[in-house]
Amino acid sequence: MATHVMAIINQKGGAGKTTLAMNLAAGLSCRGETIVIDLDPQGSSLQWASSGSKPFPATVKQIGGKWDARTLHQNYRAYQHMVLDCPPSVDSHASVQALRACDVALIPVLPSPIDLWASLRLPQEVEEARKVNANLKAFLVLNQIEPKSAISAAMHEALAEFGMPVLQATLRRRAAYRAAALEGVSVFQMGSRGAPAADEIEAIINEVIGS
Repeated sequence: MATHVMAIINQKGGAGKTTLAMNLAAGLSCRGETIVIDLDPQGSSLQWASSGSKPFPATVKQIGGKWDARTLHQNYRAYQHMVLDCPPSVDSHASVQALRACDVALIPVLPSPIDLWASLRLPQEVEEARKVNANLKAFLVLNQIEPKSAISAAMHEALAEFGMPVLQATLRRRAAYRAAALEGVSVFQMGSRGAPAADEIEAIINEVIGS
C-alpha cells in the first residue's frame, strides 16, 4: 500500500503547524505505522517527541538539505502515513517539495482575517504544485476557535477571498494542546484531559481520509 502523505503548511509562524502535525500523527498511528518528517530548521517536532517521559506514538525524523518527492517516498515507503511539518515559508525548498510530495495539504489558520490574509500566497503555491502533483488536495483548518464565539463577517469574507475549501472539523483553543507540547506527548496519551482534543483530531482525520 502506498504511503499517504499529509503536509502541514503555512507561511506564517504561530498558526499551530507543529501542534496539528504531531497530534495528527498520533491519531494516524492508531491506523498504521506513521512518521513525522520535521522540515523546519528549528526542529520543533523532534524536540517535542524527545522531551516526553513516554515514547511518542509516531516516529519523528528531521531532514534538511536538498531532497525531492521521489526520494522522500522511497526512503519512507515502509510507513503507512507520513506527516510533513513544514517551515514557516512557502518559498523554501522544503515547502515546495512537500506540496509536490503530499496527497493532502492542511493549512492551519487562526480565526482572524489578518492572519488569513497573511497567508494569501498559499493558494498560488498550491496551484503551482498541482502542475507536478495533479491530485493534490488542500484545505484550511480553523485553529484556536473560542467556544461559543461566532466567526466574524470579516473572517467569512477573508475565507471567501482565499478560495480554498475549509474543513468542517476545527480545533478549539484548549489547554490540552499546550500541555501536550510541554509534556512531549500527544493529546491521545493524556487520558480524560486530552479526550476532547483527541476527538477534534479524529474528526479532522475522518474528514480528510475517512475512518
